[in-house]
Amino acid sequence: MSPDGVPKVEYFFNTRTRMVEQGRQSSWENLMGPYDSYEAAARALETAQERTDAWDEDDREWRGERG
Repeated sequence: MSPDGVPKVEYFFNTRTRMVEQGRQSSWENLMGPYDSYEAAARALETAQERTDAWDEDDREWRGERG
């Protein structure tokens, strides 16, 4: 629930169907989220890849490797 008392809508990306779901409709095993917007959920895989790339770069820098 949001601070103003209105139920908060959450969105999830279903990795099996590759569809955005409003609210939790599927098993947690297939979901990424929750996200605050449909658009953010639709970008779930892209966001995850960007974060993975950034963490990989951080790991290389920590080990003293050049990327």
